[in-house]
Amino acid sequence: MSTSYHAGDIEVLEGLDPVRRRPGMYTDTASPEHLAWEVIDNSVDEALAGHARTIEVLLHADGSLSVRDDGRGMPVDLHPALKRPGVEVILTTLHAGSKFSDRIYRYAGGLHGVGVSVVNALSRRLEVTVWRDGGEYRMAFAQGETVELLQRAPAARGAGRGTLVRFWPEPRYFASCAFSYERLARLLRAKAVLLSGLEVRIAAEDPPRNDRWRYEEGLGPYLAEALGEAAFRPTPPLVLGVPGERMSLECALAWIDPESAEAARPTESYVNLVPTPLGGTHVSGFRSGVGEAVREFCEVRGLVPRGLKLGTEDIVGSLAYVLSLRLREAEFAGQMKERLTAREAQGATAGALKDAVSLWLHRHPQVGEEIVAGLVRLAQARQQAATTVARKKFSAALALPGKLADCTSRDLESSELFLVEGDSAGGSARQARDRTTQAILALRGKILNTWESRTEEILASNEVRDIAHALGVAPGQPDTRGLRYGKVCILADADSDGAHIATLLLALFLRHFRALVAEGRVYVAQPPLYRIDLGETVAYARDDAERERVLTALAAGAPGRRATITRFKGLGEMNPEQLKLTTIDPATRRLVRLVLPDPEAVRLTEDVFHMMLTRRRSGDRKLWLERRGAEARVEV
Repeated sequence: MSTSYHAGDIEVLEGLDPVRRRPGMYTDTASPEHLAWEVIDNSVDEALAGHARTIEVLLHADGSLSVRDDGRGMPVDLHPALKRPGVEVILTTLHAGSKFSDRIYRYAGGLHGVGVSVVNALSRRLEVTVWRDGGEYRMAFAQGETVELLQRAPAARGAGRGTLVRFWPEPRYFASCAFSYERLARLLRAKAVLLSGLEVRIAAEDPPRNDRWRYEEGLGPYLAEALGEAAFRPTPPLVLGVPGERMSLECALAWIDPESAEAARPTESYVNLVPTPLGGTHVSGFRSGVGEAVREFCEVRGLVPRGLKLGTEDIVGSLAYVLSLRLREAEFAGQMKERLTAREAQGATAGALKDAVSLWLHRHPQVGEEIVAGLVRLAQARQQAATTVARKKFSAALALPGKLADCTSRDLESSELFLVEGDSAGGSARQARDRTTQAILALRGKILNTWESRTEEILASNEVRDIAHALGVAPGQPDTRGLRYGKVCILADADSDGAHIATLLLALFLRHFRALVAEGRVYVAQPPLYRIDLGETVAYARDDAERERVLTALAAGAPGRRATITRFKGLGEMNPEQLKLTTIDPATRRLVRLVLPDPEAVRLTEDVFHMMLTRRRSGDRKLWLERRGAEARVEV
């Protein structure tokens, strides 16, 4: 390693080189399915804009995948500045696209501007065919470089218009180059459901199979079919549509009856037809809006017995739904687009759903009262179960930890336990909490790495033992019997040390308190790293990216004025009012839930934990850090 450092040592990556050098920054390197979705989403955006009515996906026997639509076709004329065909610019230039404004696409899922060029960069070969303006245009690429220039030929009779993209993933970038027909088919079917009139086809050559979907009915029949034999209200499911200029939404929802409590409860969310399995701000707003509407209906009609409180979880805990949001300039958490982060979506969705659900309930009071009666029965059963088990009991011989500031409520579902890093932060959190429903347990720094430890070993750690006693659940226990809190929230600093502590706690729960994770009771709080002041306006940002978005928004509203930025060194530096507003108050905080979505996702997650936390995987860990080290953020 050279000790000199001059301008000549600076390396400039051009074209698609950044993608090939660090593919994990742009896509999921476990398989190339995310590449398929980047191509599919371009076709879906054409359908969203009203220009495509058919999308066809074919899994070829040679391992390639092709996507064809009957949209307008990628541009083939010369770009005025770059003097290259538009299709070549799209496929070879990062951040080149027509979706950064709403001039061409009002709503778009492929909004990041790097999608299909990333597909090209990580493909052994990519071929594109465009039908438009009476011609058929062909072009080919290898390893992201142009190998066949754009050629035009007369289009065959009946060829119509549209685009066909076929790509062969480069094996060295992926753990496996296989596409899952089932996963692609499931998500393609959802596209057809969400966009009435769109016909979607998928086929495979080896082994031969094919499916096609076209739905005119929309979300209601789709949700009813997903609910199967379960009893639910209303029947058919309630379908709501709320149009808007910047945002519109459509959803179908139904409450599963208490007698069908064991039935599967579909909960699907989409933004611009892109699935968001990790939810996001639109799902938070949906839950909040429905909860407020039902509570208001109950208050007006006096439906809740004295002494019983219907919380949001009581109301949405048995709610099955499909939520489809269309949002201009949608912001996602990363290129995988699994979670929506657009802040405007939460309040707008909550307001729209509150009004729409409230109006429907008051227009259908009999069905509304039947729904509430079922929710009340479930809440009473839960309350009864909670009171039959002493909350102060983990075992007869064990006392609660001295650092636990407990809450007064004995209701399991409404109570929360915050595991807080450090005594200083614990003190602020105790002052910021709601003493009725929120308990605080301060931890001393980094806890034991328990990933490789046996249950009897981890209880030798004071911190782990305190967590177990506070929860009322023993490590390794197969169920949550005796659990004292409905939510367990990990609250650590927003810096790298805090992320390390949160990771160790997540490993503890995933490994030794699996039943809590399976029930969706473990969360990670999202405290801010920055406070931003501009005049009387105060805003908070979780990370550098959000800070820049906030600064841009503030600058647009107050041009020429300079904002003051404060970086929090830790939670203990925040006063109780700030901590309550940003991190603890359910009305304004952000929580990320730890979930077990499906066996394959669990396997991949556990493999990452194995690599990062076990001694015998130090070699793999070193290679992983070398490959992905550039993704680390330097904090000053």
